[in-house]
Amino acid sequence: MTTDNFETKLEKAVKQVENGLKAHLASDDETPEILLEAMRYSSLDGGKRLRPFLVNETASLFKADQQLVTEAAIAIECVHCYSLIHDDLPSMDNDELRRGRPTLWKHTDEATAILAGDSLQTLAFEILSNTPTPTNSYIKSQLINGLAKAAGKTGMVGGQIRDMAAEKSSEVNFADILMIHSQKTGALISFAAEAGAIIGGADHHAREAIKLFGQKLGLAFQLKDDLLDIEGTTDDLGKTAGKDQASGKATLVSVLGHEKAVTFLSNLKDGALYSLEPFGEKAEILREATKFVCDRQN
Repeated sequence: MTTDNFETKLEKAVKQVENGLKAHLASDDETPEILLEAMRYSSLDGGKRLRPFLVNETASLFKADQQLVTEAAIAIECVHCYSLIHDDLPSMDNDELRRGRPTLWKHTDEATAILAGDSLQTLAFEILSNTPTPTNSYIKSQLINGLAKAAGKTGMVGGQIRDMAAEKSSEVNFADILMIHSQKTGALISFAAEAGAIIGGADHHAREAIKLFGQKLGLAFQLKDDLLDIEGTTDDLGKTAGKDQASGKATLVSVLGHEKAVTFLSNLKDGALYSLEPFGEKAEILREATKFVCDRQN
């Protein structure tokens, strides 16, 4: 398989999520239009859609219920978009640019941004629980439980508060930052990969291999972001370049130095690729995805 196949699959995930989100965010008689507009602003027409792609491609390794795969992919993207809205708030990372345009709180106001984020988060669980499918309820329960953990106190939220605490500390070390990244960024990426295996009824060994792949890829994604913050431009990134470095934020790059950080990224890439070996040629698209994450320029 070639990179073109990977790009085709990624584009499929983009269209899948875009169409699904538009349907779930269509105007109705009960939801305030101002809220729907804010949710659409921050979830449509942008983003790599890497997490939905991972759900699709890990599910393709097994005999998975395609309707549940699609809804799980959309649900996970809802959680991701909510996290970006809240991450950009003045009380968090205080960012004014996201995906090449003003962040939601700048586009509207802080209260609307908070509520739009809250609504996208809860929509994710509404989607998963409402999906009409013959799949057994235990699989749905695993998905809901896994997404809650990836998004909550042991996942993104836990990582976010660790990240904020680290900004006020002068004693942050490699292990601290590794934990922050594993939770704040890695947890949802890892679960997106694992979700496909859950839906497909993968056995314990296959599921653990996929989970390890997701963990390595999640860390690699964040480390590449940290490197791009130094190497990239605002136009290329669609967000403010050099912001972490200017604010003295603790990152793997700041702790390891640029050269060692690049080496660590290479090691994470190799680890992710190695974890896919049990799946042979069927995982070639996921190998291409790994290279995309580690070699991208934005």
